[in-house]
Amino acid sequence: MLNGRFSRLITPNTMTVARIVAVPVIVFLMMFDNKGTCFLTAALFSLASITDYLDGYMARTRGMVTTLGKILDPLADKLLVSSTLIMLVAQGFIPGWIACVIVGRELAVTGLRCVLIENHQDISASWLGKYKTGFQIAAIIPLTLHYTFFGIDFNAIGMVFLYGALVFTVWSGIDYFVNAKKYLV
Repeated sequence: MLNGRFSRLITPNTMTVARIVAVPVIVFLMMFDNKGTCFLTAALFSLASITDYLDGYMARTRGMVTTLGKILDPLADKLLVSSTLIMLVAQGFIPGWIACVIVGRELAVTGLRCVLIENHQDISASWLGKYKTGFQIAAIIPLTLHYTFFGIDFNAIGMVFLYGALVFTVWSGIDYFVNAKKYLV
């Protein structure tokens, strides 16, 4: 019985809100740079990233898609990624210009999504957007570790994925605006 009540509390929107709540915790952990907090940061960021997939899957398969979810889910993703990138810049682990390009694209596309919603258009992520998100997550997890664990240089791995994320970020942003140009006049 408790299990049934608990499962009713876990909705796509509660997972999205949990992702937003994770952001200040991640930022706080990143203020204390040591192997323990880096590991906790990477674990929490990974868990939050998994909820991004799960909430979308649950919403689609269980008919729980809401207008709030359509707006809040991408916002939660952008908060999670942008905050973590900004902290990585503050710690000197990634170049600031890369974070500026990624965060700038995220803000621009969020604005574009508002225009598309007003015009009753689909705001779903394209396959390019999904690759962008995948590369961003694949970059941020090892970059938050940034120490050498088990003889593996996680910072180097993260930087490779970060440059891939940069390519898909710019490409998907351009694609998004090109496909929406008729709504921008």
